[in-house]
Amino acid sequence: MGGTWIRWVGRDVGRDKEDLWRRWRAGDSISVISRALGKSPGSVFTVLHHGGIAPAARVHRADRLSAEERESISRGLEAGAFLRSIAMSIGRPASTVSREVARNGGRVKYRALAAEQRAQEQARRPNRPRCRTTRCCAGG
Repeated sequence: MGGTWIRWVGRDVGRDKEDLWRRWRAGDSISVISRALGKSPGSVFTVLHHGGIAPAARVHRADRLSAEERESISRGLEAGAFLRSIAMSIGRPASTVSREVARNGGRVKYRALAAEQRAQEQARRPNRPRCRTTRCCAGG
């Protein structure tokens, strides 16, 4: 089942599966879905009928910065405000704002949209399991 989707080299399998499930819920046939995704009807059938799980809707964790907060940070930086005053205005610790700015280009290059996209990409799965990176489990 899973091998069919793993072979999609150079494609975003997660987005394709989301598109597949969106189309299926909208009532599209397997043939229509397969043509839209450029996959065989058998591949689509396998995912839909043999254990394929529709992806859960993404939820933004409450302790993570929202897009609006990132936009406030960007506007504050553009206005020349101190990180501490930006943090107070959005109700976050100064260290959170400082780390956010540092990991996304610094005071000069920080852009809210790019920071939000990077955060979403970092949150996506699959993350590499830790046990595979240790010597005892990696076979090394």
